[in-house]
Amino acid sequence: MRISQEKKNKISEQILSLLFENSPRSLFISQISKEIARDEEFVKKLLLDLSKKGLVDQIKKNPQGTTYKKRARWKLSNKSYEAYKKIQGK
Repeated sequence: MRISQEKKNKISEQILSLLFENSPRSLFISQISKEIARDEEFVKKLLLDLSKKGLVDQIKKNPQGTTYKKRARWKLSNKSYEAYKKIQGK
């Protein structure tokens, strides 16, 4: 089954909104996919696309500085956070 680009964009907007609501906390893909009721692999693909556009940042280390082996956390980039904050402020 194929998903149109328009629907992918709307789901990406949901992801960005969720990350903004939880900012400055970062979330794992499993938490994001549970919140927006989507498959983890699909969410990962969208997050990687958003990362290439500079909208989200991938965190590969835990708070103690140890590198994750198989997972990562995600948060809004500073640029995206400021843009969302301006929109919310209006």
